[in-house]
Amino acid sequence: MSLPTGFVSPDAADAPRALHLVDAGALDAWCDRQGAATARWVRSQGWDASPGSVLLLPGADGGADGAALGVGEGLDPFSYAHAPMALPPGDWRLADDGGLAAEARAALLVGWGLGSYRFDRYKQAPRAPARLVAEPDAESADLVTACCRVRDLVNTPTEHMGPDQLEDFARALAEAHGAGFESIAGDALVARNFPAIHAVGRASHRAPRLLQLTWGDAAAPHLVLVGKGVCFDTGGLNIKPGEGMRNMKKDMGGAAHALALAGLVMARKLPVRLTLLVPAVENAIGPDAFRPGEVIATRKGLSVEIDNTDAEGRVVLGDALTYAGELEPELVIDFATLTGAARIALGPDLPALYSNDDAVAGAWLQAGDAQRDPLWRMPLWRPYLRYLTSRIADLANAGSRMAGSVTAALYLERFVPPGTAWAHLDVYSWNDNDRPGRPAGGEAQALRAAWAMLKARYG
Repeated sequence: MSLPTGFVSPDAADAPRALHLVDAGALDAWCDRQGAATARWVRSQGWDASPGSVLLLPGADGGADGAALGVGEGLDPFSYAHAPMALPPGDWRLADDGGLAAEARAALLVGWGLGSYRFDRYKQAPRAPARLVAEPDAESADLVTACCRVRDLVNTPTEHMGPDQLEDFARALAEAHGAGFESIAGDALVARNFPAIHAVGRASHRAPRLLQLTWGDAAAPHLVLVGKGVCFDTGGLNIKPGEGMRNMKKDMGGAAHALALAGLVMARKLPVRLTLLVPAVENAIGPDAFRPGEVIATRKGLSVEIDNTDAEGRVVLGDALTYAGELEPELVIDFATLTGAARIALGPDLPALYSNDDAVAGAWLQAGDAQRDPLWRMPLWRPYLRYLTSRIADLANAGSRMAGSVTAALYLERFVPPGTAWAHLDVYSWNDNDRPGRPAGGEAQALRAAWAMLKARYG
């Protein structure tokens, strides 16, 4: 197994220095164990082992002989994620193996991997991360790979991550795991009864498409993952202002999450029958762009009046969710960068969870707490369906400015068959600024929690 960035195997390490993990509450006891000289050095520096801090420890030759890392909550991967960029480059080994229990060690490995991430496709990283002398267990390595996969996909500009490149990635993922793959593109969407996906994407020079990956034992419980793949969102004819359009390469963040989670399911060989569906489009402006006031057809047979062309994600997801329901799965999960309203309500760090199944929602929330990968449940308050009323169609794709995240989820629920367990996660998929382990740009949110929930449910 190749090691993720930021790690080196013991037999390949180059003069590793000792790294001490120190909790602020245990600083005095740690100093006593290190001896009088180290204790004097720590106190002379005023170091208090606060979370996110680092103190280099001097050696006899005047160099840094080791370092102490201030850590917070031991089961939170981000308690350790500052280390790769805060420590000088080179190889580091845990002193006394860190004294970590298995769960804390797993958190360290994931946090170190995430803290080592830099998107360097177009610009070389200013420095290499410090390397930890460790060989992560396969699950920790797969979790790091999945989270970094989301980051890479979201960070890649639309010129290199349009519907066709997203198809290339999904196809390669399928081939890597021996999965089946199909792409329904362009006018074939109309012929195969995916008219809403076609309507949203038809104005782009890059054809809209529905990507489908299938994997696993046909007799196993059927899990369907759906990801919104709007590779760029101009807003359509309801064009976004410049500030709102600036980062719309990230509007395929839902697809990135679904692809990464599918990769985890297959890599870890979860005993499920997996179907992945990604409606991949570009919401462009052109002579054939769908227009406000149009009534479009959907796979479900519902007619939809377009109130706002910038509420396009729910439109393409409607066709995908209808198809998912036709497969009669045990569970459907969709990920989507769906609404700014969710960010207004919960901010950038908390994805909004909606579900028609209390057990599914509760399990995902519990996994989020355990994995320190948070999400927050929001209500499917069905009286708000009145905000999606159309006078000329079965429903409108938008309407009132009230409860925008709730009404978007209610729109999606109309395309989920009654009795089908379903959860929808409205993700931001983005870090607005740099934080330790969370560089500005694309981000995986509640992905580790989703995996933990699925592993508990099926594994």
